[in-house]
Amino acid sequence: MTPRLPWPQIRTVLLDMDGTLLDLRFDNHFWRELVPERYAERHGLTLDQARAEVRARTQAIEGTLNWYCLDYWARDLNLDIMALKREIDHLIAVHPHVLEFLDALRLAGKRVVLVTNAHQDSLALKMEKTRLAEHFDTMICAHDLGLVKEQPEFWPRLQDVEPFDPATTLLVDDNLDILRTAQNYGIAWLVSALRPDSADPPRLPAGFPAIHDFSELLPVV
Repeated sequence: MTPRLPWPQIRTVLLDMDGTLLDLRFDNHFWRELVPERYAERHGLTLDQARAEVRARTQAIEGTLNWYCLDYWARDLNLDIMALKREIDHLIAVHPHVLEFLDALRLAGKRVVLVTNAHQDSLALKMEKTRLAEHFDTMICAHDLGLVKEQPEFWPRLQDVEPFDPATTLLVDDNLDILRTAQNYGIAWLVSALRPDSADPPRLPAGFPAIHDFSELLPVV
């Protein structure tokens, strides 16, 4: 269902990056295609063997800080992860209507905070390519807090560094586990992004108000 948000009651907007503001096609291609290809070359495996091994390694720690940590994967896979990311950085793209939405938030006087699990180097690369940083009042990286958004302890830690009132806060994210954790913490307004990867069909709504793109949250009035 398309959400109808009570914008006058919302003071702070927390926004996820990968899959929400940015197209997850870049990240999915990176982990599903490029990393297995280079891992196969490095370790003398077939591409299918490399895909299976990379998939098993990532699934084993999914939802943890290391899962998002480029330094961890550089060590674990013996690959220059940042160099590989730059090889395909032309795939980094902003989802439709994101800029329009961010501009509307600024005009409405909302506090706009990027809250991402992405590693600092990944965040820097994506801000370099998209020039989105100027649209946020601040950017919070989970690695700086030592916790990921899936963990209940993340949200009070976030509140320590970025004071916000959960009762007047909106979170938009594509990760349902994160939305559930934020809901349990008391964040009042939660919206799910249904099409993280533009190459995939939209997901079905699953328990939260949901959008296909940010035009569905406009106007901010």
